[in-house]
Amino acid sequence: MSELTHLDAQGAAHMVDVSEKETTARAATAEAVIVLSEEAFAAVMDGQAPKGDVLAAARIAGIMAAKKTSELIPLCHPLPIAKAAIEFEADAERHAIRIAATVKTTAQTGVEMEALTAATIAALTVYDMVKAVDKAAVIESVRLLTKSGGRSGTYTAPHAAIPERPAMQHRSVARATAPRSSSPRPSTRPVPLGGEVTAPTAPRGDPNAKREAFRAFMLAQHLRASDWAKQAGVPVSQIYSYLTGRSMALAPDVAEKLARAARARVEDMFAR
Repeated sequence: MSELTHLDAQGAAHMVDVSEKETTARAATAEAVIVLSEEAFAAVMDGQAPKGDVLAAARIAGIMAAKKTSELIPLCHPLPIAKAAIEFEADAERHAIRIAATVKTTAQTGVEMEALTAATIAALTVYDMVKAVDKAAVIESVRLLTKSGGRSGTYTAPHAAIPERPAMQHRSVARATAPRSSSPRPSTRPVPLGGEVTAPTAPRGDPNAKREAFRAFMLAQHLRASDWAKQAGVPVSQIYSYLTGRSMALAPDVAEKLARAARARVEDMFAR
């Protein structure tokens, strides 16, 4: 069994001396999973949580936590954080949100604790943002997914699924004001959250402006993503992915169905 590096010869806790270690590029990714009630999950995804934009708050909290890890964990070294990124992935079937935190530095020790702290604090922030709706939300796991750099080399956790684009920028979920529907939510596969998006037919112009126009259209029409998708006969993940996530565009047939369900033209959904 390996010796615990944070204990000295007398068994007392101490900060490890890394002064003789080589300065190298180091990175780590950790995850936390929080499982919510159906109501709380819908509030997060539709932007209707009592405290506001849950994912935006959790993202900032996670980044701040990575930068302050040495103040929270007694024996951690203060490190120059070169990158701290939070990515979310929603599992609509389980009403769960997976949080992946990636941290990078060039230093004499690694950033595993920074990544773990970032994921944990982001998950706690999600809980804080939804506890008015769901006090029974469960943070069911926190673990290191991968690390690289340093003497010990590369580590990848068993069955670890690393997000393809952990540094993507979060996009706020549309806020609708229509009453919640009691209709069942359609089952979907996990939906990655965060990233740049564009309009489905790729007209010229600022893609962020088109995405904001789509969000504004939802607000003006009082459209809740889950209900709208059900009426249109499309997976709700298509809307979630476009508003907050990975997809670069809505498929043309999906856009047509959504427009038809909203009694509008496709171009109306992206007009400022």
